[in-house]
Amino acid sequence: MGEPLRDQQFTLSRYLRDPEHNPPPPGIEARRLKVYRELFYNSLEGLLAGSFPVMRQTLGDVRWHARVRDFYASYRCQTPLFTEISEAFIDYLQGIEADAPWQLELAHYEWIEAQLYLSDAEDPPHLPGGDLLEGEPLLSCVARVLAYRWPVEQIGPDYQPQSAPQAPTLLLVYRDADLQVHFARLAPMAYQLLAGLSGTGRQRLQALGDENVQRQGLAMLEGLREQGIIVGTR
Repeated sequence: MGEPLRDQQFTLSRYLRDPEHNPPPPGIEARRLKVYRELFYNSLEGLLAGSFPVMRQTLGDVRWHARVRDFYASYRCQTPLFTEISEAFIDYLQGIEADAPWQLELAHYEWIEAQLYLSDAEDPPHLPGGDLLEGEPLLSCVARVLAYRWPVEQIGPDYQPQSAPQAPTLLLVYRDADLQVHFARLAPMAYQLLAGLSGTGRQRLQALGDENVQRQGLAMLEGLREQGIIVGTR
């Protein structure tokens, strides 16, 4: 009696994912197996290269393909959706000891851009012209306030730091009305104001410091509303 179909499928899938550590299934010629291996791997690699172009260029061919092959062989992806593979890759990076310590944060930085570009989220009910002092300022649903240990917006083939700077990289990422995604560095005061955007504007500003700092913070909130990054008040 031949091997059950389910067992044949598992044998084939294990071989395609990791041919170095799993035997090929019997009865299939090597030429056809090579076609399957290349087809599956190239599809995955192309998808990830499109999602993480900076990482792919920065790591170079050898390190990049080694990373993708290990992901393909060892990570048990739960999603059937191609659009969620990049998020699965980030989850994979969280569970390994990468040869470049900034890989995870760089990947997250690139992933956020794609998520905001593709987002169809809608802002909750709000008052576009609401009082930013007495009301609770509302950040756009296509804006994110981020903090990284590594200067992710600077990392590339010509800059691959080996130690993280003392000061974190604070960023505002947002999508504008033309569906373009922008990144902007934030000063610590601006990050503190936006990262914990809850409570009234007055309460948030009072927590920052003296009246001069509060005036600067209010001017920043008003400027962000003009840009559509703050959409109003709750």
